[in-house]
Amino acid sequence: MKYALLLSLLLIGCSAVPVERNFPAVPADLLKACPALAQTPPGAKFSEVLTIINDNYTEYHQCRAKTAAWIDWYNQQKKIFNEVK
Repeated sequence: MKYALLLSLLLIGCSAVPVERNFPAVPADLLKACPALAQTPPGAKFSEVLTIINDNYTEYHQCRAKTAAWIDWYNQQKKIFNEVK
């Protein structure tokens, strides 16, 4: 009788308890927008304008590539996380 009581207490302690899983939220640092692009000052020389345009073009495409890669990685990780049960 003692063994049956002990066994039933052990089995009750092993019952499955549902655990809520949540995928981590995006850190605030990663939600920052890309920096503003430089403006040409009034009366700038054509060579200065071309330099600023080139710098803006580079800045935009680097930020766009970084952001797109991060978003793709995050979505893939979230999909994998949600597929695992």
